Amino acid sequence: MKMKKVLFVSHVANFIKFNAPYVNWFKAQNWEVHYASLGEEPIDCCDRTFDVCFERSVFHKDNITAYKQLKKIIDEGDYDIIHCHTPIGAALTRLAARKARKKGTKVIYTAHGFAFWKGAPKKDWLIYYNAEKFFAKYTDILVLINKEDYETAVSRKFRAGKIYKIDGVGVNTDKFSPATPAEKAVMRASLGIPDDGFLSVYAAEFIPRKNHIFLLEALKKLRSENINLRFAFLGQGKLMEEIKQKTTEMGLSDFVQFFGYRRDAEKFYAAADMVAAPGSQEGLPVHLLEAMASGLPVIATSIRGHVDLIENGKNGLLYNYNDMDAFCMAVKRIIGDSQLREAFGRNNIEDVKKYSVENAVSNMAEIYKTVM
Repeated sequence: MKMKKVLFVSHVANFIKFNAPYVNWFKAQNWEVHYASLGEEPIDCCDRTFDVCFERSVFHKDNITAYKQLKKIIDEGDYDIIHCHTPIGAALTRLAARKARKKGTKVIYTAHGFAFWKGAPKKDWLIYYNAEKFFAKYTDILVLINKEDYETAVSRKFRAGKIYKIDGVGVNTDKFSPATPAEKAVMRASLGIPDDGFLSVYAAEFIPRKNHIFLLEALKKLRSENINLRFAFLGQGKLMEEIKQKTTEMGLSDFVQFFGYRRDAEKFYAAADMVAAPGSQEGLPVHLLEAMASGLPVIATSIRGHVDLIENGKNGLLYNYNDMDAFCMAVKRIIGDSQLREAFGRNNIEDVKKYSVENAVSNMAEIYKTVM
């Protein structure tokens, strides 16, 4: 009897950190698991991997080559299920899998936040909304991770075979857990973070929508008011060197540290006092789930994805995007009220339980079973 086969596809290889629990679930069902991505880092949990020359820019010529590579992989692979992620990876995969679908292959797409949203620029709706609606007809199952995206897909009649909403891709609530003050001090020392000051961690790619520059401007304002705040930035991206230069130019080098891409983010949350999320666009951000599991209070923009996780005044504080005064007031409120911080932390530890990786795998497994 032929072994069943599943192919996971994502533009970037580090999406394996989200997909690994689902890879392991398929392997436990005795399925052969393959993975296609840009291949910037090794993937060692799959039976076979493929490097595909994806480009983030929609109209880059390399995406034509990527489509041809995917089509060859899919046509030769004889897959029972293909599960794709990331906008470019998913679009090219669904085009490349049209022939395979006619032979019975089922294609699943998890959208980790549509590239259009309420209040987004009209050009984003013109390009990305129309693209997602077009590709939906080549999708057997469309999986959404926040309320706004799900309601959009349903109300605007996306032509996917079925549409589901799940509670994110899961957070490891064993790996991320609260730390005592003594443990925080030890962790800061081990990471080379000064023990003075209120520490906020931001784990995000250095791209425009993550809005690092806002945090620098807020930090400068708060330091001028003698608010003893510091930031630890985790991540990489095209704007990282620019943000580093801005940090120096603004005289903030003593209060901002850059740690690059890390696989041990749990150590930084254990060292932190809060998490600030100033972004303009999210799906259902894993870094906030990790912060919640770590028992930290959160200050976040009132946008899609954030409002799914944070209830203003219950487990964190929300503010309008780029509202500097509101953000600074929220920081001062968090720093100045230990009882509020503790209440937010307790509520986050409780609220995050439904987003555990165990629940995520269980929910996704039920979806997989509908097409297995």
